Amino acid sequence: MGVVSAASLHPRKSSTIQLDRDTERMRALVAFTARSLRTPRPRCFGASIVHTKSGKLLLSALNNVAGEFDPSCHAEVRAIRRATKRLKQVSLAGFTLYSTCEPCPMCMSAALWADVDRVIFGATIEDATRHFRQIQIPATEVAERSDMLCTVDGPFLRDECYALFTHPAMLKAIRSWSSRRKK
Repeated sequence: MGVVSAASLHPRKSSTIQLDRDTERMRALVAFTARSLRTPRPRCFGASIVHTKSGKLLLSALNNVAGEFDPSCHAEVRAIRRATKRLKQVSLAGFTLYSTCEPCPMCMSAALWADVDRVIFGATIEDATRHFRQIQIPATEVAERSDMLCTVDGPFLRDECYALFTHPAMLKAIRSWSSRRKK
């Protein structure tokens, strides 16, 4: 006889526990990201890497495209890079990536290449498009087109995550970036 998991015996209980964990982790990420709104360089994109089974936070990161003059320095990619370095391995199997916004195709691809178990996101690409340029390919589509396994769930706590985008400090920063663009 095979091993029977508690999840298969009590699917409702297991899904409720996972929902509670996801809510707790996403709220912690929103709080982490929101702290940047009180700084001279506010950011609305945050990501966390969390051990899938234990729920233990490995690390969190913010978008730093402008700070590093690197267009690939999105929060999800930064979190993945820092996590693999910290663990001294290229695989993040056994970990979940939480993001305040749906990962763009670059970030979702990085998550797939890193073998994360799950990606949980808050605001959608459509939400982000109201304020930033975006590539209009949903994270689920990127995952479906790959031969790598990864569960993508979202939007999750969408309103709380989108509030980061519409915070007055963030809107002021977005306006200043727009005025600096070359025409």
